[in-house]
Amino acid sequence: MFTGIIETIGTIKSLKRMGEDFQVEVQSPTFDFSDVNLGDSIATNGVCLTVVEKSEQSFKADVSNETISYTGFKHYQTGQLVNLEKAMLPTTRFGGHMVSGHVDAVCYVASIYNNGRAKDIWLSIPSHLEKYAVKKGSITVDGISLTVNDVTEGQCKLTIVPHTFAETTLSNVAVGDAVNVEIDIIARYVERLLGHASGGKDPKGVDMSLLARAGYLNK
Repeated sequence: MFTGIIETIGTIKSLKRMGEDFQVEVQSPTFDFSDVNLGDSIATNGVCLTVVEKSEQSFKADVSNETISYTGFKHYQTGQLVNLEKAMLPTTRFGGHMVSGHVDAVCYVASIYNNGRAKDIWLSIPSHLEKYAVKKGSITVDGISLTVNDVTEGQCKLTIVPHTFAETTLSNVAVGDAVNVEIDIIARYVERLLGHASGGKDPKGVDMSLLARAGYLNK
């Protein structure tokens, strides 16, 4: 589990084919590897990867076909910059939101505008994820915990403050670029629970009785 608060930026040093899938090596002189052990998880552009080998400034991880299919790894090449975050500890400040590192889709930057010292990035959202883009809700973009500030049909607006812009790969993003997107995990579980409460049907008609059956109201 992660928080979406990026620790530093790394660079893909190599992408080595291993039979039908890949092994990636990520290098970062500014990343603290002192407490990283084999088997630990590191969010790499929002993708939860398991460390299988490490050195003082890099780590290697296997990338499955499932990960390649659902994330930007299908487009990545040597030299790609990636956001890095170690798995959270019980004592970690929870500055972002609950991030699993399980990417839902690759989305594309539709437009970028200046907004004072910040940047407004409009992101195209596929139809099956539109319902999860909630104004003032949370979304993860390339591993970064961000707030959805507006929603229109097929798009959502993200306002990037100067610190986030400077300390993450968003400083290099351009219109048309692909990014990894993970929806708020809480929304996913609430939908699933409501679906069971409504007999497995799509819970479009949410009312007080449905919320009560799902256990969200005191009896």
